[in-house]
Amino acid sequence: MTPNLHGELKWWQSGIIYQIYPRSYQDTDGDGIGDLRGITQRLPYIASLGVQAVWLSPIFKSPMRDFGYDVADYCDIDPLFGTLEQFDALVAEAHRLGLKVMLDYVPNHSSSDHAWFQEALEGKDSARRDWYVWRDPAPDGGLPNNWKSFFGGPAWTLDEKSGQYYLHQFLPTQPDLNWRNPAVRQAMFAVLRFWMRRGVDGFRVDVIWLLAEDARFLDEPVNPDAGREVIGGQVEHSTLIHIYTQDQPETHEYIREMRRVIDEFSDRMMVGEIYLPLDKLLPYAGTPDAPMVHLPFNFHLILLPWQAGTVRQFADDYDAASLRAGAWPNWVLGNHDQHRFKTRVGAAQYRVAQTLLLTLSGTPTVYYGDEIGMQNVPIPPERMVDPAGLQQPDSPAAGRDPERTPMQWDASPNAGFSAAGVETWLPVADDFMAVNVEAQQADPLSDLNYFRALTRLRETHPALIGGTYESLDSGHEDVFLFRRQQGRESVLVALNFGSESRPLSVLNGRTLLSSLNDQPPADTSLRPDEARIVLNS
Repeated sequence: MTPNLHGELKWWQSGIIYQIYPRSYQDTDGDGIGDLRGITQRLPYIASLGVQAVWLSPIFKSPMRDFGYDVADYCDIDPLFGTLEQFDALVAEAHRLGLKVMLDYVPNHSSSDHAWFQEALEGKDSARRDWYVWRDPAPDGGLPNNWKSFFGGPAWTLDEKSGQYYLHQFLPTQPDLNWRNPAVRQAMFAVLRFWMRRGVDGFRVDVIWLLAEDARFLDEPVNPDAGREVIGGQVEHSTLIHIYTQDQPETHEYIREMRRVIDEFSDRMMVGEIYLPLDKLLPYAGTPDAPMVHLPFNFHLILLPWQAGTVRQFADDYDAASLRAGAWPNWVLGNHDQHRFKTRVGAAQYRVAQTLLLTLSGTPTVYYGDEIGMQNVPIPPERMVDPAGLQQPDSPAAGRDPERTPMQWDASPNAGFSAAGVETWLPVADDFMAVNVEAQQADPLSDLNYFRALTRLRETHPALIGGTYESLDSGHEDVFLFRRQQGRESVLVALNFGSESRPLSVLNGRTLLSSLNDQPPADTSLRPDEARIVLNS
């Protein structure tokens, strides 16, 4: 990628975004659920990581049937998390520490508890009836069509009072908003303005590629390759090919309108959650004359097989396609919908993956706890709370609880997340006595300090932020080798995806960092499961 000059990059291009799941970060009031005061208390730690922005998963007023992704009031804080005043204090402290603040924005659907939907339920003549998507039953009296919910079951629920069905692509208590209605769009744009006036710097826009549905409401075709999980909880949903509910042309126009609202304020941005192939993903960046999202989320590192050749090929394709599209690249290895990447790639490859994320061209997004190597936590059936898993009990992979467990701060009871004796909303990992921030801060060879070493390299070597990307042939199918270059500075990144040592003559420069926490041998061999960064300038 040939990006802007290093000095011209925006904060969302040069910085690292750190995602927090607020329920699981720090509990200060003893209810077993994280809160805003807890996040504010931990902001100095976050700043110490070398990240530039904090993204908070939903904190809005909600019945919490989908843990905040069912919003009952878009312009208020849920009492579980705190108050608007506490949010303002969080933003002020973050800005004092040089951190940006991003919020989750959930425009596709509201909670059924929202005043808008309650008014829509009053009848077909309600002033807000058309704020949601309604259909008459099929001629046989059944469902309007075969559309599926991401969480299993049909995407339609009958309102017995009116005899019509309403659309919900997630829970029945998450009715889809009707973005074809200009009044809906204006109301949702007012939400963006409300939070930007309070100092919010950016938004991660939830399921942005689902905003519009085909107006004919046709049945979707059966997926012959069903079974491949793409988003946590979509096992049954994947039985169809979603040509009428996803990536509709109208969605692009709605996003262009959304972007114009974002651009009313200076230096703000939005990231779009979009699970689509590359050729459909990058158009969501828009064009210079009609921009859309600043960063169309690239989830492919999560979805690809963990193989050097496969990852290299995608990195090459994505970098070239981003350049052609004029889109700034971005990368992510995990989030609240996907299992922990250390569990996914294996402990031996954990630092290889972490190094890849923080050295590829583009903006990295890091999920809380990944910096200390947190893994999936087995959740006993009686402690499961995620609706995606509860509604699909025959599909264990559907549940998202294992990656949402409490942050592990120290070796005290409840890992320092909640006070001793409190039952946390999800179980704390069994390994918290060893895998925690306090223990790793004291250990110079820990995963946490390796993460900080990587972010320091980004700060001191501009090529790792604004430099060009070029992959190189290593001569080994299990080694991914690439160069980041800016001006006269050239930084080489070598990643061994395999369990055998591989000789690489190009590793003859000054070693900046090795994932094995030592000075590599003079024979320039890349050791098993090693990531190495070398300065060749």
